[in-house]
Amino acid sequence: MRLGVLDVGSNTVHLLVVDAHPGAHPLPAHSHKAELRLAELLDEDGAIGPEGVEKLIGVVREALQAAEDKGVEDVLPFATSAVREASNADDVLARVQAETGVDLQVLTGAEEARLTFLAARRWFGWSAGKLLVLDIGGGSLEIAYGMDEEPDAAVSLPLGAGRLTAGWLPGDPPDPEAIRALRRHVRAQIARTVGEFTRLGAPDHVVATSKTFKQLARLAGAARSAEGLYVQRELKRESLEAWVPRLAGMTTAERADLPGVSEGRANQLLAGALVAEGAMDLFGVESAEICPWALREGVILRRLDHMGSV
Repeated sequence: MRLGVLDVGSNTVHLLVVDAHPGAHPLPAHSHKAELRLAELLDEDGAIGPEGVEKLIGVVREALQAAEDKGVEDVLPFATSAVREASNADDVLARVQAETGVDLQVLTGAEEARLTFLAARRWFGWSAGKLLVLDIGGGSLEIAYGMDEEPDAAVSLPLGAGRLTAGWLPGDPPDPEAIRALRRHVRAQIARTVGEFTRLGAPDHVVATSKTFKQLARLAGAARSAEGLYVQRELKRESLEAWVPRLAGMTTAERADLPGVSEGRANQLLAGALVAEGAMDLFGVESAEICPWALREGVILRRLDHMGSV
């Protein structure tokens, strides 16, 4: 069947259309994205304002039309941290349902981490052994670890690249003292969780997912996305540490000119790099392999598993 996953994230609203059936590899058929940056549209009270709600309704309608045009039989709609943590989340969800008919399912941070872990496990298989999975989104950082398809430990931290950029790095380029303050904040948050994972033992394989990690890996010399999903890509901590001070001194426009960096994500790249560097350092990770699959694929795989068990 043809499935659509509608992901209302902190940066984008993304419809991924796949052809899939239980036991098969989901084949991407179409992708429809709209930059919304909900994480940056929260007001002082932490609410998504009227303009943000109207924009969200508009892009959800566009995604539904794209799904219909592509012959999608069923749409799996979900929202992540920007909606989850908005002070008016219930009102926003009610408006979206009333205006579009879409009942957005709000994932918890732990669910995000578990579903992303499932996608990474299916991509790399059992031979990868114990996986440590790192995922930097617009609103949150997810970390998960385990041997099986369900992780033994999974956490979500409010360390998304969009959220941190809006709250900590207003300048262009950012003020060096603001960068240092953010670096301290990021590392303190991550450090609180490290013990929960290290007590489980060292991972056999470290995996990184998300646009932020993909862009950082591209800067460090990984293959372009045009070379395909199956080319191995990795991000070495040594390379990342060399790039962080360079990114800190650049304007958004200068970052946007870097290879593999999209104009819409350029302003968030420094914050994302600080989170990636902090996570890799505190978890003792020298190199992480980039996984093409992440949360959206995890949602699809979980749905297919349920279909197969009926």
